[in-house]
Amino acid sequence: MKTDVDQIWQWLEQVSDPEIPVISVVDLGIVREVAFAEDGSCEIMITPTYSGCPAMEVIAQEITTALQQHGIHKIHINSRLTPAWTTDWMSEAGKEKLKNYGIAPPAQKVIDISGISRKQQALALNCPQCGSANTRLVSQFGSTACKALYRCADCLEPFDYFKAH
Repeated sequence: MKTDVDQIWQWLEQVSDPEIPVISVVDLGIVREVAFAEDGSCEIMITPTYSGCPAMEVIAQEITTALQQHGIHKIHINSRLTPAWTTDWMSEAGKEKLKNYGIAPPAQKVIDISGISRKQQALALNCPQCGSANTRLVSQFGSTACKALYRCADCLEPFDYFKAH
């Protein structure tokens, strides 16, 4: 039986992000392309969440291991920096997984074609613990540079917000 691209995508959905284990590298939008080359090798294109991301080496190894476990041994993983990764590439399922894990997912789109500037948009940020919109920014930087630290005024729990970028 010949493996197809759709099957590879399904297998890659099982590869967790090393920093946030409840979300896959597919849901996060890191895996950009899957194809087979003429020589039969599996070509995977990945984009780091930011250039120099130390997790990319681990992600590439985890992708390789996952595919090898399914009998794919000729694997080429290539990294692409342009276009730059954006939270717009996250799947809706991935955003829901973040929320259930206690991290508020991006509340805005980076690329917005509505005509409303990001400065005009009100950031409606609900607490991932209790759902309250009564939240406030504590620090622009949370557990990592891509997250901000918020606190809920109702349940008093602090939580990370995955900033749109």
